[in-house]
Amino acid sequence: MVCDPPIGPWSYLGLDLAWSARNPSGLAVLRGGPHGATLVEPPRLITALDDLVAYMLAQVGDGPAILAVDAPLWVPNVTGQRPAETALARAFRAYEAAAHPANRRLLNRDGTGVRGEQLLERLAPYGFLPVTCPEPTASGRLVTEVYPHPAMIALFGLNKTLKYKSRPGRDHNQRVAAWHIYQQHLRLLTNTDPSLNGHLAMLEPDVATLRGQRLKAYEDQIDALFCAYIGLYAHRWGEAHCQVFGDRATGWIMTPRI
Repeated sequence: MVCDPPIGPWSYLGLDLAWSARNPSGLAVLRGGPHGATLVEPPRLITALDDLVAYMLAQVGDGPAILAVDAPLWVPNVTGQRPAETALARAFRAYEAAAHPANRRLLNRDGTGVRGEQLLERLAPYGFLPVTCPEPTASGRLVTEVYPHPAMIALFGLNKTLKYKSRPGRDHNQRVAAWHIYQQHLRLLTNTDPSLNGHLAMLEPDVATLRGQRLKAYEDQIDALFCAYIGLYAHRWGEAHCQVFGDRATGWIMTPRI
């Protein structure tokens, strides 16, 4: 399939891709340009890859796009972890922002394949190309891998990662306190370069009233929103303000610089 050159405003897609095909993924869409973009509608929760791709294509239309995915996109190693995870852990260990190990045995434990690689395959016919880091001069449709935790350290000026996710030994009150900090930093992105707009209604829910699947659904939506912003940030600043761990051959993770 041959695509015409994309035209029109940029779409910045953020995808919190579930590692299992049984779980929904959060998908957010911003529209604008490298200096700022606006949330199109509340982030969606979508399970099937084909449905994710269909929604992305409907939102992008004929325009250019940057898709920032929180999930491994290229995993050639059967066991262990990619050099990207090793290098990122070395840089962000003091901030408790290391990434989970990514290998084919782990990501294909249910026999359905590596979902990030499958996503790239489905998007390739529509002109989406993987890149380690979008640049201000970028054009077309680009896909990159991101990781929210180190991005929060860099963009929010944190000393440690926010403990808003469910983990053994982490109680609800601790998570709620972290959520309040996360929400406040997202509100402040309206006044940054690049700016994020149209998202404040997403930050109104009182997370203290959310538990279980309701809180997990909200988490996936907000993380998708933040992934979209990371893609926007990379398009604004490129490698001048962003850092790539790993490479195209072994897998990579892109994040704003500290």
